[in-house]
Amino acid sequence: MIEREITIRNKAGLHTRPASMLVRTASQFESDVFLRRDGYEINGKSVIGVMTLAAGQGSTLTLVVEGEDEEAAADAISDLFEDGFGEEM
Repeated sequence: MIEREITIRNKAGLHTRPASMLVRTASQFESDVFLRRDGYEINGKSVIGVMTLAAGQGSTLTLVVEGEDEEAAADAISDLFEDGFGEEM
């Protein structure tokens, strides 16, 4: 199992487009993907779940990935956050 702290860098936060990018990326892997924030844990492969986090710029989340391809999944998802989902930061 891999746990990483990730920060939302893009100005608009986890709105619809980044949430769908996250889910699309997470769904490419066999591993289970979860995001934690303020005591809540959601499935990282669910757009509705990701949207319920209501996470804005500067929010810190815990990424939890577990499975055979967890390292590749965690790296791909971390890269999305690091790049600000290709949006203005």
